[in-house]
Amino acid sequence: MDVTETIYDALVVGGGINGVGIANDAAGRGLNVLLCEMNDLASATSSASSKLIHGGLRYLEYYEFGLVKKALAEREVLLKNAPHIISPLVFRLPHQPHLRPAWMIRAGLFLYDNLSKRITLPKSRAIKFDQQSPLKSDIKKGFEYADAWVDDARLTVLNALSAKAQGATILTRTQLVAAESIDGVWHLSLLNKATGDTITVRSKSLINAAGPWVENITGNVVKEHTHGLRLVKGSHIVVPRIHEGEHAYILQNEDQRIVFVLPFEQDYSLVGTTDVDYQGDPQDVAIESAEIDYIIGITNHYFKRQISRDDIVHTFSGIRPLLHDEAEDAKAVTRDYTIELITEGHAPLVNIYGGKITTYRTLAEAAVDKLTQVFPHMKPAWTKQAALPGGDFTDRASLAATLRGGFGWLAETLIARYVRTYGTIALHFLKGCECLHDLGEDFGAGLYQKELDYLAEQEWAKSVDDVIWRRTKLGLLLSETQQQNISQYLAARSQ
Repeated sequence: MDVTETIYDALVVGGGINGVGIANDAAGRGLNVLLCEMNDLASATSSASSKLIHGGLRYLEYYEFGLVKKALAEREVLLKNAPHIISPLVFRLPHQPHLRPAWMIRAGLFLYDNLSKRITLPKSRAIKFDQQSPLKSDIKKGFEYADAWVDDARLTVLNALSAKAQGATILTRTQLVAAESIDGVWHLSLLNKATGDTITVRSKSLINAAGPWVENITGNVVKEHTHGLRLVKGSHIVVPRIHEGEHAYILQNEDQRIVFVLPFEQDYSLVGTTDVDYQGDPQDVAIESAEIDYIIGITNHYFKRQISRDDIVHTFSGIRPLLHDEAEDAKAVTRDYTIELITEGHAPLVNIYGGKITTYRTLAEAAVDKLTQVFPHMKPAWTKQAALPGGDFTDRASLAATLRGGFGWLAETLIARYVRTYGTIALHFLKGCECLHDLGEDFGAGLYQKELDYLAEQEWAKSVDDVIWRRTKLGLLLSETQQQNISQYLAARSQ
């Protein structure tokens, strides 16, 4: 289909979780959707989160009861719809009486347990730490509660896959550079960053879900008044596993912030995050030395096993585009979202401000609902009951058994990774394979040619980083030489 010949119902700007969620919802309701993303899907904020589906226990301190309730309800929806990339995660909270009294934590956890109906997860409880605990010996008491873990970048990609299956067109490395409303239709100039070519497409509505760049679109491209965003940087480090077990820790600090220590990719711990106001281009975001010291300092305050800069194997930073709500401290800025529809002076424009990954689906649904006055014959909302691609299975153990039965020659580590990365999608690129040789070249760390071809052909992977950091996390295991080989293979494929 020639995109320049089509008049779309909606053009979505931004390939982060909000943008692809909106494209998926809108396409499933019968709208003809085009999404453009100037880089790769999930290349910014949506691959740099703490990777949690959670209500946000600490948001209760800022009286964000509505946000927490909404997020807790969504937690159950997402656990059901994406069992391959989302899983329950138990958190342990060491108690430090001088930071928050026990009654306050108990009250917060009571609200956390009861603001929304729990279906999958256990309720919170008080716990004691013995000498076998990885925490320092003076920490005797704490609390335990449950939330969920998510592969954030894959959540984004799977929503894009679902949108494509519903008929949406997804263009990556394609930047919106100009917009003009003519006779009630947007005429939009899109720059192909790979070729340098510019095309003009038309759309009856424009949805601005550009995340940290949302004001660039409103102010510089559409020439519309902006709401005002506060950009807050969050940084994380990855180190060898600090503690055994599959539970996580939530650590309180003197400044009232918290740091998560999360099990990550079997052999590692993911530690973060920070809350630092950010000025400048979001594409240039990177962890600062002071943030590293901050994260290490809090971690070493609690754990027997001490970490240092030499232990760090990977870092990442992301920008949270939060609503400017006059909060003095970055940690207190609201994580809720605002959606506005503007129809005066130009064709319909929807701007998305704020949000958090846990509530992306409800945000998307609400954003598309805004367009009912433009498209009154849209189908009803549908995503709450729909499994994301690859999520049409009962549980991980059963799917692993299916893979084991059909492809017994696969290593158990590979089966486990396929299950938690692709779910039933793995059955598609394994189809017809009868031995390891049929998977093609081994690029290292269990990344075979069949998987790489699938990612390039179906999941918009064009660079080595697309593959090893966003579609998988194999960048933790692959050598520089192996990464170069992947890059060369992808480059040869695209010629």
